[in-house]
Amino acid sequence: MTFYFTKHDTLLQGLVPPDNMSKLCMPKGLSFRTQTDSKDPQFHSFIITREDGSRTYGFVLTFYEEVTSKQICTAMQTLYQMHNAEHYSSLYASSSCSMDSLASSIDEGDTASLLKLQRYNSYDISRDTLYVSKSICLITPLPFMQACKKFLIQLYKAVTSQQPPPLPLESYIHNILYEVPLPPPGRSLKFYGVYEPVICQRPGPNELPLSDYPLREAFELLGLENLVQVFTCVLLEMQILLYSQDYQRLMTVAEGITTLLFPFQWQHVYVPILPASLLHFLDAPVPYLMGLQSKEGTDRSKLELPQEANLCFVDIDNHFIELPEEFPQFPNKVDFIQELSEVVLQFGIPPEGSLHCSESATKLKNLVLKDLVIDKKNGNVSTNNISMYELLKGNETIARLQALAERTGVTVEKMDLSASLSEKEKDLKLQCEEAELRDYKLNVQLREVFANRFTQMFADYEAFVIQTAQDMESWLTSREQMQNFDKASFLSDQPEPYLPFLSRFIETQMFATFIDNKIMSQWEEKDPLLRVFDSRIEKIRLYNVRAPTMRTSIYQKCSTLKEAAQSIEQRLMKMDHTAIHPHLLDMKIGQGKYERGFFPKLQSDVLATGPANNNRWVSRSATTQRRKERLRQHSEHIGLDNDLREKYVQEARSLGKNLRQPKLSDLSPAVIAQTNWKFVEGLLKECRMKTKRMLVEKMGHEAVELGHGEANITGLEENTLIASLCDLLERIWSHGLQIKQGKSALWSHLIQFQDREEKQEHLAESPVALGPERRKSDSGVMLPTLRVSLIQDMRHIQNMSEIKTDVGRARAWIRLSLEKKLLSQHLKQLLSNQPLTKKLYKRYAFLRCEEEREQFLYHLLSLNAVDYFCFTSVFTTIMIPYRSVIIPIKKLSNAIITSNPWICVAGELGDTGVMQIPKNLLEMTFECQNLGKLTTVQIGHDNSGLLAKWLVDCVMVRNEITGHTYRFPCGRWLGKGIDDGSLERILIGELMTTASDEDLVKQCRTPPQQKSPTSARRLSITSLTGKTTKPNAGQIQEGIGEAVNNIVKHFHKPEKERGSLTVLLCGENGLVAALEQVFHHGFKSARIFHKNVFIWDFIERAVAYFENADQILDNEDDVLIQKSSRKTFCHYVHAINTAPRNIGKDGKFQILVCLGTRDRLLPQWIPLLAECPAITRMYEESALLRDRMTVNSLIRILQTIQDFTIVLEGSLIKGVDVNPIV
Repeated sequence: MTFYFTKHDTLLQGLVPPDNMSKLCMPKGLSFRTQTDSKDPQFHSFIITREDGSRTYGFVLTFYEEVTSKQICTAMQTLYQMHNAEHYSSLYASSSCSMDSLASSIDEGDTASLLKLQRYNSYDISRDTLYVSKSICLITPLPFMQACKKFLIQLYKAVTSQQPPPLPLESYIHNILYEVPLPPPGRSLKFYGVYEPVICQRPGPNELPLSDYPLREAFELLGLENLVQVFTCVLLEMQILLYSQDYQRLMTVAEGITTLLFPFQWQHVYVPILPASLLHFLDAPVPYLMGLQSKEGTDRSKLELPQEANLCFVDIDNHFIELPEEFPQFPNKVDFIQELSEVVLQFGIPPEGSLHCSESATKLKNLVLKDLVIDKKNGNVSTNNISMYELLKGNETIARLQALAERTGVTVEKMDLSASLSEKEKDLKLQCEEAELRDYKLNVQLREVFANRFTQMFADYEAFVIQTAQDMESWLTSREQMQNFDKASFLSDQPEPYLPFLSRFIETQMFATFIDNKIMSQWEEKDPLLRVFDSRIEKIRLYNVRAPTMRTSIYQKCSTLKEAAQSIEQRLMKMDHTAIHPHLLDMKIGQGKYERGFFPKLQSDVLATGPANNNRWVSRSATTQRRKERLRQHSEHIGLDNDLREKYVQEARSLGKNLRQPKLSDLSPAVIAQTNWKFVEGLLKECRMKTKRMLVEKMGHEAVELGHGEANITGLEENTLIASLCDLLERIWSHGLQIKQGKSALWSHLIQFQDREEKQEHLAESPVALGPERRKSDSGVMLPTLRVSLIQDMRHIQNMSEIKTDVGRARAWIRLSLEKKLLSQHLKQLLSNQPLTKKLYKRYAFLRCEEEREQFLYHLLSLNAVDYFCFTSVFTTIMIPYRSVIIPIKKLSNAIITSNPWICVAGELGDTGVMQIPKNLLEMTFECQNLGKLTTVQIGHDNSGLLAKWLVDCVMVRNEITGHTYRFPCGRWLGKGIDDGSLERILIGELMTTASDEDLVKQCRTPPQQKSPTSARRLSITSLTGKTTKPNAGQIQEGIGEAVNNIVKHFHKPEKERGSLTVLLCGENGLVAALEQVFHHGFKSARIFHKNVFIWDFIERAVAYFENADQILDNEDDVLIQKSSRKTFCHYVHAINTAPRNIGKDGKFQILVCLGTRDRLLPQWIPLLAECPAITRMYEESALLRDRMTVNSLIRILQTIQDFTIVLEGSLIKGVDVNPIV
């Protein structure tokens, strides 16, 4: 194979060494044929990617030439004989030597295979003609596939034609190298091949960029549904592997899908045709889009791939795809596919694809070709005049007519077929041109539909771009510490159905690069794709004048299909430029000699010179080059910055670079190890960036104050980041595997670790980490230590019937370990089994690089500084075992009671219902559907027996899977005639933290969670005297303001970020506690006639007064309003008193405040109580409730929460019926 470059194309010469070019032009290597084999020319293309991401395209036509060397023919015959002998011996190795036994051992199938072997697998130098493959390749800066294919086919025809071409082949090659310019943007160009002109066109500056690969073929091969799914995987930067026997199919699908990404660009490994010598790059733990040739008869199950957890496998030939798990659908997918269907149906393409139809057509074509070969004329019709009889010979009717004509003396004239044939050729040519035009129209219309989707989804993206730097240098310098896109605000502005997809897409490298280009455009020339995209958004705004539908999920079809098709049709129908015709070159006599069937050795001296200053490779402005270079060095994404990409991803994302480096083609162990070491460095850097991002987002406002990022993170964003961490761990565990087992490398490792540990269990106890210390109380009752074990957590996951796959189990285990703050510890224990790790992984694998592995575990350890509920909040339907312990205060009461106690545990996802506690037992276990984060516990008893008074310190409840332990403080009596006489209480919970967690919290300055009510707060009013310090009026007013302010802030947060409203109402520093302080202030006496007095006693006296009073007011309207408020207040108090619950007086006051807050009645009730005559008897004159200014201030504060819809937890108001008053 000979290569020619213009003297100006030094870049290309360094880009494509001849040895690597041979692999790209002939991926299978040299191929030999005989005259009995098919020798049809085959066309395919390839792509070479430079370090800066720019691409060069190669187009190849492979054909067969006769071998004239006797030495090669003799050697080939010898090879055939050796091959056949080896095959024959393997076929009959087990047979007897005698002919009889040989004949008896051969069945019909063996006989057929033997005959086939003798017929087709033989080469006789005296009988057969040997042919060898040869390729001609054209390299271009832009993907002019159709034009290059036509030019190469004409070159091939010139070689195989009976007549020599009008000019030597050097004239045509010199013409296209030096004298055919690139068409200007928005223009078309006609240049001349050997026999006919060739047309190419280039889109205008405001149109979609050039794409010459027929999308029709991609849609026919995959079908609409499959193509949209693969397209979504590419957008989310998963690993995509294309699989087909045909190289051009791989290229067509890869280029077709990446073309549809506009305005985004694939940023990672892109190798549509992966040479066999580089198959080890499938082990790369990075996103990639690669194409792999399948061998005929190879089953998918036999294809061993290093990692499949995040892999999209596309079997093009069989119309089949395998998608990763946890795969979000493209927004408006159904409507989107419907619009695409309407477009393809107009061009006669079935939406489900036409793979089987195309296969049938291929088989029919092959049969026709066989018939043409049998006629010994290679399908050609002689141009000589032939008689009509000869033409129609064989038809019986014509034979009778011929006999009749001979008897009557009529002669049949010979006819000239050349005219009719030439007309047919013209018609065929017109049909081909029409088909080509239809492909161009289909291409641009399909691309317009895809581009329209992104234009609609990101119409407002500019509003969320963060541009804080004053100049480019400062922006590039601080790029790593800055957020360039307000993701939380952008997502909050999007329709709900879009969020699963968009939350993951805005975390990709292609989106980060798109935003970086936008920011850079304020200092440098705009990126061409960005310029076109922004102009389209501006056009939408002009037409719609900021239509509200932009932010809804209503599907809007593309309105520019007809316009786009017309513009391309006009360019193709009317030529804007015509290149110089090929002409005779200054060649020596004897050069350019034509020999039919043989591609000549081109004269290099003639092709090495051309007109000066005529380099027509894509011109790149200095600003564009500078922007790419700077971005390549400074740009950063959450997981992969460009410093990292400089080290490893930039190499891997374009294997064209590796193809250009001879050292990689050697495939020596040292080279492979060096390449994988860069992957190791990259994975470690990505882990550091991901854990940092997760911590910054979780820390929220505090992180912003420290200068680390955005203010908010929604539950959806958190879930996206955790899913991204799962993907990273799968890629780390897939790197350097010895033998792949299952789709999840991490789960496979865990299973093998579990097997080894369980085998040793009968010999000795498996080493398990100790859980947190036993939680003791004054009574000595405690929760038993929770056994913290990697194996135990695996068993929890294995028992979850809802999870069906290994990938799903691995992700669930990661989420569980992260929620338990044991991820780093568990993985360290897993990797501590060094013999197993060495057995599973090669020496260069990430998990066997000790220093990097330790840093990796350290980064994961930092995630323990924050609380995640990523397991509890995702697996909401699983059954979870819980353990509860009731801890009494033994010093003041009996630990054992004679009554029948019960308990009801409630969480964000539901409650257990009332559960009876076995008598004389303080600890019980129960199993129920996931309750989520626990919020309240109702505890009570039936007051039976002699020992029916019970002083409970607290209740502890633990989730036995996640280990989360909740403490529900009580500090109150349960029993008649003591305390407030309550037989049941509602306790508000708080999540307990271990000592190690508290240390981490202090180090990270993370604000602590709001605590649940303490015992001191919930004690009766009698306890407020003595040792307890009473708050003064100023502190009480401040507490009211803080409680109300917390509720207001709760509702101003995005819904997924809100905490527990129950804690804000009933917890420590909650609204109920603050109002209790108001009502306690200035109380005259805690005991009257040796009887405890509570706030509820005052409430009941007020109700009695309201029901009996007949007060006259000056204003009649005031009378009506006040009567209505009194009536409502009395109704609520009666509903609480008559509820079928044994609630104490303090508990009743809590219910009254909660209901009054929910129904916006508190501001009406406070002045009624302040003006009630009972207040003068029960409160001192200095009490806050007797101060008019304080009461008015309190009313105004409570009115601020009336704008919010408050939903109370069912356990707080269970059994209280406050239906509207009739």
